[in-house]
Amino acid sequence: MATAPESPCFIDATPVATDVARGVTRLFCRQDLFAICEMPLPNGRRADLMAIDAKGGLTIVEIKVAKADLAGDCKWTDYLDYCDRFFWAVPPALAAMLEQDRYLPDEAGLIVADRYDAAIVRQAADRPLAPARRKAEVLRFARRAARRLSAQIDPSFGDAC
Repeated sequence: MATAPESPCFIDATPVATDVARGVTRLFCRQDLFAICEMPLPNGRRADLMAIDAKGGLTIVEIKVAKADLAGDCKWTDYLDYCDRFFWAVPPALAAMLEQDRYLPDEAGLIVADRYDAAIVRQAADRPLAPARRKAEVLRFARRAARRLSAQIDPSFGDAC
């Protein structure tokens, strides 16, 4: 019997980033949000996590685990056009840094996480997507999730089928 392929998520990530993703995923599950990792966006960016709620609301989470990586990130605002809510997810040591104005604390939420759990420290502002954009993004999300599940049945599909 063939085994399921290894998850493509966070292959090149540090163990801390994988742990933060796990904690966020656990938090979201309790809130009836379900995420997929490394979600490609139409603008060429890739969201670390994208989650969907029962009403089709989309949340993007950008995971940062190193001060230099967080300080050097200039692309994160490119995600805002593809979600209703945006969160940073960081280990506890980086949380204070995200209070700076450049990280839009009035819009971007903050999740502090480890491998066991996560907590929302600051709620994200709701920025509802336009109906046409929502439909397109929900369909992209569903098809990407289904494609990944299909690859578990037949690994020859990979992520490119």
